Amino acid sequence: MKSAATIVFLLASFFTQDPSREKERMQMVARQIAARGVTDPATLEAMRKVPRHLFVPAEAELYAYDDRPLPIGYGQTISQPFIVGYMTAILNLKKEHSVLEIGTGSGYQAAILAEIVKEVYTIEIVGPLGIRARDLLDSRYDNIDVKIDDGYFGWSEHAPFDAIIVTAAAGQIPPSLIQQLRGGGRMIIPVGSPYQVQQLMLVEKTNEGKIRTTGVMPVRFVPFRRK
Repeated sequence: MKSAATIVFLLASFFTQDPSREKERMQMVARQIAARGVTDPATLEAMRKVPRHLFVPAEAELYAYDDRPLPIGYGQTISQPFIVGYMTAILNLKKEHSVLEIGTGSGYQAAILAEIVKEVYTIEIVGPLGIRARDLLDSRYDNIDVKIDDGYFGWSEHAPFDAIIVTAAAGQIPPSLIQQLRGGGRMIIPVGSPYQVQQLMLVEKTNEGKIRTTGVMPVRFVPFRRK
């Protein structure tokens, strides 16, 4: 059995050889995302570019490109890469779009969005997480605004949004988010009971304001937290 010192040395040597971990990102996208049916070119390119290991705690960096969610503190997680890719791709994002994210978490999903669209507005209710994500995102992007607040009511000052993505499970779809979705827009949100299997719902709003909801897959997300 290798000693702890040996393991630390091996890990340090590995990251020194490729601190950007580009090869791991390429493999992640090919094996975990594209191979499972996500084909949107903008989503795949964004996930090849964003260094996921920068958005996880130091103790989880080794596992940053594994096909699983990881804890980021305060009872929250960073979603597994496939879920991030799937939820991004299903929104049909365009360069000129403005997107609202509820649940900034580590900031990784916001970074993926920022690689694709013009404006990203993201809300995090857990103060320390929001501050940490904002500092990291501000150092890399100029098209992301982070607010520390209850995301249930959205961000009306910047509405309407071309797309909305919610990264925590709500008991129901918040009416305020439906109101802030632009006609022709899409929202993706997990709906269901906390700590149980939920349903990932696609919400589509027609130009006439009619709403259509479609369940797309079972998921398991942390609960939608409120003040």
